[in-house]
Amino acid sequence: MTTYLRSRDPNVFGRPGDGPLKVLAEVIQRRRDGAYHTITVAAPDIAERAKPGQFVNVAVEGPGTILRRPFSIHRVSSQGPIAGTIDFVLDAHGPGTAWLAERQTHDIVDVVGPLGSAFPIPQQNVPCLLVGGGYGVAPLFFLSEVLTRAGLRVDMIVGAANAERIYNAIEAKRMTASVTFTTEDGSLGVEGLVTDAMDDVIAATGTRVIYGCGPMPMLRAVSLRAKERGIPCQIAVEEHMACGVGVCWTCVIPIRSAKTGQLRMKRACIDGPVFSGTRVGWDVSRWHVPDGDAVEDVAEPGTPIEEGADE
Repeated sequence: MTTYLRSRDPNVFGRPGDGPLKVLAEVIQRRRDGAYHTITVAAPDIAERAKPGQFVNVAVEGPGTILRRPFSIHRVSSQGPIAGTIDFVLDAHGPGTAWLAERQTHDIVDVVGPLGSAFPIPQQNVPCLLVGGGYGVAPLFFLSEVLTRAGLRVDMIVGAANAERIYNAIEAKRMTASVTFTTEDGSLGVEGLVTDAMDDVIAATGTRVIYGCGPMPMLRAVSLRAKERGIPCQIAVEEHMACGVGVCWTCVIPIRSAKTGQLRMKRACIDGPVFSGTRVGWDVSRWHVPDGDAVEDVAEPGTPIEEGADE
């Protein structure tokens, strides 16, 4: 049976009252989650418009920092003492993200969002498998909430290099029907990669749609495994971004046309970051692994992506 997904937004700037905003947002909370930092800011208008898969672009300060930094929207909240908050997760591995990780409660940060396309949602009540690596799993929490509210079963596979780099294992367990952890060093869950657990989870849950977010080598492997199993796969790519609004073309990725099969370079920031994993031209991308090449050339899930070239 074919599984149909609700079509994506045609254009993130296309509808008045539904596009991105630039706001000065107050930091409400920051907390340490293992190797990562989660920051909550008050941004009611962005929270109201945000959908799973979209991201915010945050201005940072520090030596050599000029460009904003993109962060997937981890969760939004419209309830509580301060309504209209958004959470994003970061790994402080450069001057820009280190500056952001040091922000205190009541500090003000400059945020633009929501940006990019959102994950399409199944039109039928089918089991969904969410696969994430490192802190790339962050937007899948938001997606899990939306899918669960729609009455769909949600299972999750979360992978990382080691247990410390698994993001928020307790919350992942709480919000899904099942969660499987994989670590490279075997310190938590299945020893190996997320793809080492996919076949068993798919067989046990009857997965009909796969969503992925994390390092590009992981997304490539997940997309190819989904294609082998004939399962629709939607991924949020992690490409280097400079402007975040489609102007600079630094985040292009080869995407095959659904109609003609021809490859065209698409901007991850404004045409994505969500794409069909089976339409990505992995074989002509910089993530291509030729037959016979050692897999150890592929970065481990959870490996931080270096920040922009302006640092």
